[in-house]
Amino acid sequence: KYRDEARPRAGILRGREFIMKDSYSFDLADDGLKTAYHAHREAYQKMFARMAIRYVIVSAVSGAMGGSASEEFLAESDIGEDTFVRCPQSGYAANVEAVITAVPESRPVAGLPEAQVHDTGDTPTIATLVEWANGAGLPQFEGRTVTGADTLKNVLLKIRQPGGDWELLAIGVPGDREVDDKRLGAALDTADYVLLDDADFAEYPFLKKGYIGPKGLLANGVRYLVDPRVVDGTSWITGADEPGRHVVGLVAGRDFAPDGTIEAAEVRDGDPSPDGAGPLVSARGIEIGHIFQLGRKYTDTFAADVLGEDGKPVRLTMGSYGVGVSRLVAV
Repeated sequence: KYRDEARPRAGILRGREFIMKDSYSFDLADDGLKTAYHAHREAYQKMFARMAIRYVIVSAVSGAMGGSASEEFLAESDIGEDTFVRCPQSGYAANVEAVITAVPESRPVAGLPEAQVHDTGDTPTIATLVEWANGAGLPQFEGRTVTGADTLKNVLLKIRQPGGDWELLAIGVPGDREVDDKRLGAALDTADYVLLDDADFAEYPFLKKGYIGPKGLLANGVRYLVDPRVVDGTSWITGADEPGRHVVGLVAGRDFAPDGTIEAAEVRDGDPSPDGAGPLVSARGIEIGHIFQLGRKYTDTFAADVLGEDGKPVRLTMGSYGVGVSRLVAV
């Protein structure tokens, strides 16, 4: 294979020309696909065991290939480009793009103080906002230190679906976390996206950079997706849509209702495993194999039908399976 690799590195570990073992399965029914998928999975396990490679199988996102499920085989390596997480207690393992956030329980809204807008001065960053909050004597935080996790950071993007026009999208994440570009790309799937620049902010005067809040976004029809941790009843310090002003005690489900959730925030060591078994720890690996249950994505596109046993057309279902042969030499 040849591709115009943007970042060749480490000899044949990532080159523009490489050898792969590719195979595809075609079946009449989903049960047949699952059989073919697991046959490939077991064959890969035997191959890598014979090569004495220390590897892990992780849940992955299908990305541009599409399909209902996929798994990657990652050789454990400190120089690997792929970050994955696992739970030592249960054996759960996944690429960071595929991790599903453990969603906390919703909290009761009754009795929570009303949201209040404060003059916060020059506080366009989470660090400066936290510093202000800890010196402001806020009654909600009496007896404890305000941290970035108490703030709601709103990140603005432009996104464009294939064949569509650019539109605004806002993503709300706890202020102690960054948006992970890999997770964001996986969540937005086929859409193009870019962060807003100064020219974009000038085009939308209601967006006050560093002071953007949920109310202004929703009032101006901007699609607003939040991290799954922003559940009803959680209270936040966030932008008040005016320079030098923030709102304290803005409660999700009472003061604002987002349009949905998105898995875009970074995954960190110590985060709870999605299976509830314990904390996650991160490691690095080199992708040496990838298997996909493609389903009917491509056979629907090309109307790839065969005659079934009853003489009627049946739409085929597909799997795709690959091993990086030349990369394995480097591994």
